[in-house]
Amino acid sequence: MNTYKFTTKLAAIVALFSISCFSIGDSLNPLIDSFSDPENNSLGNPRQFVTDTVAGGNTTAEQQVSKGVLLVKGEIVPPRGQPGWASSVLLLDPQGLAKDASAFDGLVLRVKLTKGSLSVSANSTEVTNFDYHAAPIAVKADGNFHELKIPFSSMKRAWSEQTALNSKTIASFSIVAFGLQKESFEFELDDISFYSLNTK
Repeated sequence: MNTYKFTTKLAAIVALFSISCFSIGDSLNPLIDSFSDPENNSLGNPRQFVTDTVAGGNTTAEQQVSKGVLLVKGEIVPPRGQPGWASSVLLLDPQGLAKDASAFDGLVLRVKLTKGSLSVSANSTEVTNFDYHAAPIAVKADGNFHELKIPFSSMKRAWSEQTALNSKTIASFSIVAFGLQKESFEFELDDISFYSLNTK
């Protein structure tokens, strides 16, 4: 299966169980999460963690924030006929309102992948069929931190018309560990923020 199609279909499934559609809120600061707080992201919003157990799977996940790093590990046990997943959801607003991120060009994150596969989705309130824009987090599973930039323009939808992501209507981002069969996963996030090509 095409990597983009798989990750965007996965994003749709995860988003179905992790956010609702909300109205548009204000613009925001570049830093989304430095993981300096054990409960809330850098925008002051509680982190959410969801697994495929809400869809009939048996995936397990453990999350821990320590010394400015989020560690997530567990085992993917997919529901029958679907990918398995564990999602870390970063809300941009405490009530789930969409935020205007049009001043930015994409996401930059520092990630360490020990095992498994990861993707990121931008969950926009403009998308009503849960086919959210998503991209694979393509780093080597070498146990080292890598800085990765993900332009909004690189995020694709799976089955819908390939419209550009409307960055004025993003309610949250989902970092998702996924797999088609039973397998363990482990990754760490150091930080995640917006970036702008106009930043000097």
